[in-house]
Amino acid sequence: MPAFDWLFEPAAPPPDRPTPVFHGARHFVMGRPLDPPFPATTERVLFGMGCFWGAERKFWQAGEGIYVTAVGYAGGKTQNPTYRDVCTGRTGHAEVVLVVYDPAVSSFERLLRLFWESHDPTQGMRQGNDVGAQYRSAIFAYSAAQLDEAQASRAAYQDALARRGFGSITTEIAPAPSFYYAEEEHQQYLAKNPDGYCGLGGTGVSCPVGTTA
Repeated sequence: MPAFDWLFEPAAPPPDRPTPVFHGARHFVMGRPLDPPFPATTERVLFGMGCFWGAERKFWQAGEGIYVTAVGYAGGKTQNPTYRDVCTGRTGHAEVVLVVYDPAVSSFERLLRLFWESHDPTQGMRQGNDVGAQYRSAIFAYSAAQLDEAQASRAAYQDALARRGFGSITTEIAPAPSFYYAEEEHQQYLAKNPDGYCGLGGTGVSCPVGTTA
């Protein structure tokens, strides 16, 4: 797996903040609490796949088994960053979606398939017109089992992409770092703003994993 230390520009990152930004209490669509504790039967994962507005919508619309989703920042240096901080390109954070799901109802493989097919994981530090490290592709796992499945799915999808002429997958796969919730206005943004921007787009190549429920 490639090292990502080079993501961080020489300029100093924005300073840490002692408290999190206000992110609201409940999911605008699902009505459930955005913060833990979550039900004991659930698991968590963080997905980065470009602008987090459209990415989050993909997962809250994924149906049965999804308990709650939220957007935020992970994988960088600044503690409790703001959206403006992340947009400087100096925090090292990616825009990510926290997905809390019941694995007995919605398997991790199913979520991986949705992840791979919903964006282009070969674009490096961008997704379409969104350019910068905050838009990089990433899977931040909360367990060794998730890491193993994510890495196996990357290998399988790489084969499928190569057969269609795509380049190498640049997705960062790593244990979950600290997750910082984004501001309330970014939570479930496309539900609050149905005509809002969504630059998310896949490759059109099916992922050969995650065909179970």
